Amino acid sequence: MKKKAIALALSALMVTGLVGCGNKSEGGSTEKGIKVGMVTDAGTIDDKSFNQGTWEGIKKAEAELKVETNYLKPTGTTEADYMKEIVNLYDTGYKFIVTPGFKFETAIFQSQDKYTDAKFVIIDGSPNNGKTGADRVEKVADNSVAVFFAEHEAGFLAGVAASLELKEGELGFIGGMEIPSVQKFNWGFQQGVKYANDNLGTKMSIKAENVVYQGSFDNVAAGQQLAATMFDNGVKAVFTAAGGVGVGAINEAKARATAGKEAWIIGVDVDQYADGIYKDNKSIILTSAMKKIDVATYDIIKDELDGKFPGGQTLTFDAKNDGVGIPSENPNLSEETTKKVDEVYNKVKSGEITVKGEKGDLIK
Repeated sequence: MKKKAIALALSALMVTGLVGCGNKSEGGSTEKGIKVGMVTDAGTIDDKSFNQGTWEGIKKAEAELKVETNYLKPTGTTEADYMKEIVNLYDTGYKFIVTPGFKFETAIFQSQDKYTDAKFVIIDGSPNNGKTGADRVEKVADNSVAVFFAEHEAGFLAGVAASLELKEGELGFIGGMEIPSVQKFNWGFQQGVKYANDNLGTKMSIKAENVVYQGSFDNVAAGQQLAATMFDNGVKAVFTAAGGVGVGAINEAKARATAGKEAWIIGVDVDQYADGIYKDNKSIILTSAMKKIDVATYDIIKDELDGKFPGGQTLTFDAKNDGVGIPSENPNLSEETTKKVDEVYNKVKSGEITVKGEKGDLIK
C-alpha cells in the first residue's frame, strides 16, 4: 500500500509511547525545555515490535525537534513499580511521560491528578482506578491522552495479504497476553483470511490448535517452541502479536528457512522485514500488521511543542486516518498481491468493508 501522510488536521490525533531499559538519555533540550520520558512494560526498546516502534518515534522527535529523551525500565510490572519510575522521571524534569499498555491504567490515573504540571500519554489503555462495577472510575484528565488503534483492521489486511500470496494451506496465530489489543489482531486476521477465501479465490484455513495465547510478551523460548510446533503441524505462516514471544517465533522461522524449509512469519506493530533476514538479504517476514506508532509518537510530541496537546481525549487510529496498515513495500509480496491489498485497504478506509473487533468463527 502506498504510504500516506497524516493530514495536518489529524496531527493532534497522533500519539503513543514505549520504552526501553536503564537510564539512557541522549540529545539536548529544546528552547521550550521539553523532556520526553518513557516507562517500559514487559519487553524492551529492541523487542522488534511495539516498544521499538514507539522508541523510534521518540528518537525521531529527538533528532528533528531537539527534545531530550529518557526511558526507564521498572524492576517489575506492578502499579508500584510503574509509579516509582514515573516519579523518577518527573523528579528529574521529564514532564512529558509516555506509557505502553493497559497495565499502566491505574498508575496514570493517579499520576495525572498528582502531577498536574506534567503531560501523560497511555497507549492501548485508559486511566481508571482499577475497581469494577459501581466503584469503577475512569477519567482521562486534561493533562492526559488515551490512545487506541484499530488492530482488527491491521490484522484483516495482513490476513488478506498472506492468503493472496500463499493461496492455500494452514495459517497460525501466536498472541502474547489475551488482552483486547492482541485479540483484535487475531480476530481481524481471521476475517481477512475469510474475506480472501470468499472473494479472492484463496483456500486458507486456521485450526483451533494453531491459535495460541502464550500469556506473556517476553518469553522468547516459548515463542520459538510454539512456532516450531505449528510449523511441524504443516502451518505455512504464523502471525505473531506477542512482543518478545514473537521474536522467538521469528528465530524459529529463520532457522528453518536457512535449512531450506518453508516457514513464514507475519510481523506486528511495525515493519519487521529487517528482523527476519536470514541470508542473502532474504527475510521470513511475509508482511506485517502495522500500527503507525512511530508516526503517532512523533506527532503528539510535535503537537505539545506547538501548543496543541489533545488533553482529555481518547483517540483511535484506524484505516480512515491511515493509522494502521501493512508495509507499502515488501519483496515477499508480489505486485499483484500488493495491488489487490491496496484495493481492499481503500474499501476498509471508505467503509465499504467493515472489520469487526470481535471474535468470530475459525476458518476451516
